[in-house]
Amino acid sequence: METQLTWYGQSAFKIVTASGNVLLVDPWLANPVFNRGKEEIAALKRVDLILITHGHSDHVGDAVEIGKRTRAKLVATYDLSAAMTTVLGYPAELADTETTGHFGGTLNLLDGDVMVTFVPAWHGTAVEKNENSPPYYGGNPSGLIIAIRGGPTIYHTGDTDLFSDMALVSQFNKIDIMLVCIGDHFTMGPARAAEAVKLVTPRTVIPMHYGTFAVLSGTPEAFNHELKQRNLQAELRVMNIGETITLESS
Repeated sequence: METQLTWYGQSAFKIVTASGNVLLVDPWLANPVFNRGKEEIAALKRVDLILITHGHSDHVGDAVEIGKRTRAKLVATYDLSAAMTTVLGYPAELADTETTGHFGGTLNLLDGDVMVTFVPAWHGTAVEKNENSPPYYGGNPSGLIIAIRGGPTIYHTGDTDLFSDMALVSQFNKIDIMLVCIGDHFTMGPARAAEAVKLVTPRTVIPMHYGTFAVLSGTPEAFNHELKQRNLQAELRVMNIGETITLESS
């Protein structure tokens, strides 16, 4: 079995490693563009890790519900982990030091099957209990470097603008797959996302965080145009919502 990647829309992904470990990243499965979200949540019998880039509701998503039912460990920065347990009710025993880290730190997880490194992102990360609650401090937002043993290394940018230090990501990790936000308005749009790809030099790039709402107007077509304008060699792979693909090893 090779590494499998499923996109649920927005920034939500499932990664199944060759060893059978199951990871969810920013698991807002019940989002407006994935019409089988509730059914998919109910069908998740095993989840080992839930990785969260920042505290906004479209990224925390259904993490607490899934975590409580599957007993998945929460992978997040220290401040975000504290906010999710205190404010949102993620089980504290599933958010301990083993899976809590901070920028530049690498977590060795699932007996070495997965290595996760927290890297910066330029965005916000306020945590809200509900629409009427005040925002709570959730620390700084992050991107995630997810290195799969015997499989690919994946860079999930989280929500972010373009910034020059993205070039340092590939200095320490050869990025096979870059999951990059392109939607504009709240994050990079296609042009700035293409510049981010230029800095990171991944083998394959998969756009995310677009089309969920009208204001997220960036499109894969515009992104592809910007990549071609820069003569970038990265392969563009546009996933359909709910699609699962096999990721080649590095």
